[in-house]
Amino acid sequence: MNITGRLTRDAEVRTTSQQKQVVNFSVAINDSYRNKQGERIEQTTYFDCSYWITPNVAKILTKGSLVELSGRVTARAWTGNDGEAHAGLNFHTSQIKLHGGGKKSETVQATVETATKKTEDDLPF
Repeated sequence: MNITGRLTRDAEVRTTSQQKQVVNFSVAINDSYRNKQGERIEQTTYFDCSYWITPNVAKILTKGSLVELSGRVTARAWTGNDGEAHAGLNFHTSQIKLHGGGKKSETVQATVETATKKTEDDLPF
């Protein structure tokens, strides 16, 4: 399955009791449709994601980044400490394609723009 969405928080690296590292992050996917009355309905779906291949990817997975993910979805249900029933979707990610849009992407873009302006000012003509 493929999904495309924005990270809702910076990725975190966690170590399991078997000393394996996993990158955890959350992605929001926005969708909209018109109901029978013609009203536009906005809908957001959240996925808790895990990536087991390399922890280094956590450095570039920052809040707001647009990512395209490949992997498989599982659903889970649990009862909270308050006795309320909860449910969530987990996305076991096997491939990540970063499309930008996060804090680090904005920083890199600003740095490139500054360097370009300096070069243009130094031209003799």
